[in-house]
Amino acid sequence: MRGLAEAYAAAGFAVELPRLPGHGTSVEDMLTTSWADWSAAAEAAYEDLAGRCEKVVVSGLSMGGTLTTWLATRHPEIAGVVLINAAVAGDGGAMVAALDAALADGTTIMPAVGNDIAKDGVTELAYDAVPVAGLRSLAAAIDEMQPDLAKIECPVLVMSAPDDHVVPAAASDHVAGAVSGPVERLTLARSFHVATLDHDAELIEQEAVAFARRVTA
Repeated sequence: MRGLAEAYAAAGFAVELPRLPGHGTSVEDMLTTSWADWSAAAEAAYEDLAGRCEKVVVSGLSMGGTLTTWLATRHPEIAGVVLINAAVAGDGGAMVAALDAALADGTTIMPAVGNDIAKDGVTELAYDAVPVAGLRSLAAAIDEMQPDLAKIECPVLVMSAPDDHVVPAAASDHVAGAVSGPVERLTLARSFHVATLDHDAELIEQEAVAFARRVTA
């Protein structure tokens, strides 16, 4: 997310780019964290920025898109949100049930889903495993958030890659149809899931900055 954060900063915006608990260190650290920790960190970053700025735009990729959407359901004053291959579509508890079964069998980690990038020579700084309990907490949070999506009345920029191998492309259609605010769509035709590091990174940065300028004008 650093490239997008730097693009916002270069355009004159104040920026907060929080490192979520359990992220950026070791998978062992992530084993002890969950949605409650990540959402609290996102809330704290938002409150800090909102305390210094008249208007705030929130942007997120993948689970960051989940957090972005969650913040928008709680803060109607948010000026706009940018969702990039966001994990926002619930499945009625099917994933939660599957992960509960895995936990019951003693499985604590599962194969990683990181580094889904089309561009050669680019590597995402991702863990080589995913904590099952943490993923379960995310799946439960997505399910719980579904009734609140209609509360989002601010402008929403939905960016999605048809060739995303982590979050189904249909998730973008779901959130675009569920929110109440005006929606803009952008297809990331040359990228996979981690689009902010992929062929469409420059396009994402340009369109996100333009969107932020419009909704904060």
